[in-house]
Amino acid sequence: MTQTKTLDTLREAIERGSTTCEKVVEEHLDAIEKGRHLNAFLSVYSDEALERARAIDRKIEKGAAGPLAGMVMGIKDQICIKDHPISCASRIIENFVSLHDATVIERLRAADAIFVGRTNMDEFGMGSSTENSAFGVTLNPVDETRVPGGSSGGSAVAVAANMCMTALGEDTGGSIRQPAALCGIVGVKPTYGCVSRYGLVAYASSFDSIGPFAHTTKDCARVLQVIAGYDERDSTSAKVPVPDYFSGLTKDVKGMKIGKPREFYSEGLDEEIHQAIEQKIDLLRSFGAEIVDVSLPHTPYHVAAYYILTTAEASSNLARYDGARYSYRSRNARDLWEMYTKSRSEGFGPEVKRRIMLGTYVLSAGYYEAYYRKAQKVRRLIKEDFDGAYEQVDCLITPTSPTTAFKIGEKMDDPLQMYLSDIYVTCANLAGIPGISIPCGVDRQGLPIGLQILGKQFDEGTILKVADFLETSSQ
Repeated sequence: MTQTKTLDTLREAIERGSTTCEKVVEEHLDAIEKGRHLNAFLSVYSDEALERARAIDRKIEKGAAGPLAGMVMGIKDQICIKDHPISCASRIIENFVSLHDATVIERLRAADAIFVGRTNMDEFGMGSSTENSAFGVTLNPVDETRVPGGSSGGSAVAVAANMCMTALGEDTGGSIRQPAALCGIVGVKPTYGCVSRYGLVAYASSFDSIGPFAHTTKDCARVLQVIAGYDERDSTSAKVPVPDYFSGLTKDVKGMKIGKPREFYSEGLDEEIHQAIEQKIDLLRSFGAEIVDVSLPHTPYHVAAYYILTTAEASSNLARYDGARYSYRSRNARDLWEMYTKSRSEGFGPEVKRRIMLGTYVLSAGYYEAYYRKAQKVRRLIKEDFDGAYEQVDCLITPTSPTTAFKIGEKMDDPLQMYLSDIYVTCANLAGIPGISIPCGVDRQGLPIGLQILGKQFDEGTILKVADFLETSSQ
């Protein structure tokens, strides 16, 4: 497999004359072919990627290449690329072709990134294991009997298995950070509103965030630098200046105050994960950071509030797939009512149907006040918990997942246990704050452990700085 894992190694190799963008794309295409059984990619853009690589090689020769020149990327099958299929790993829009580029795609293309294919995912982003794809389970390259996490599991596997240098995922409730942890790579969920959602197929519109996967924090910072920023086509896009993330990676944490929320280190956390994170906390302390014990008292309500609110939004967003327009239409329908019911019953998978039904229930007359409105109030309390903590500290350090990667099929029959896999990550989406997961060693089975850093709204720079320090200080 290719050794060109980062943009730095690519640039060094090009300067030495030992490689070209075209050769690097060929290496990654070979890796994709060899790892086909992992089911990370749903489509591979071989010819298109090679043609683009040749064009970028010519730009490099002229000194006119963009900041991400030659970076080989996978794109989650939830992000539109013009004239390419997008299915969200669902049969219901299996044959739909994107009519436009997402804003993030436009910006990455302008920076001379190379898209090598679309990656597998849990259907419509609904899952924590990438077992809910209509096109088969994605396997974890560290241990192929285990899940890679979800819902952006295909993107995480593509990076972890060196099928691409970086990838885009989407994080509604941990869908970038959790698979990054389980696959042993870096994954960033930006602040809500930091990255445009234009061209992203919606799951839960007030939660969804596009972000990068990479082998290093540096490459995540580079990708985020390109895709962040205001977009007038997204009404939730924030008019906030984008700082220079890369120059902020100073490797200096002296004087920083880093919070340790006690509720995240209680019953249910695997002891090996706890010990691994404590070692990183000791490292931060030894380099001059102050570790502050903080409390997020509404932590026990994170998962419940998340699954009430996101399913409610999903039930509304997915109502558009009715068989009447661009989605799958049942051939067994005798009238309009049957067309609606059979198209949706046949087109959606079981997890998507479960969440649509749950969301419809919590929005229904008689239950709206008891569930949806109450969950919205809890969401506000959760946001206030974080606001209070950030009055004391610069960022928070927590586990990403309560366990390492679990066996394929282990939690499929128990949705509650599957949902609890997200116990440490849903809070960032509820509060609209940024988060990053970085590798934090391995357990006794050799499975990756993830460490999460959560920051203040639009303060991606701080969490990237701490992540880069931990990453480079541990090498």
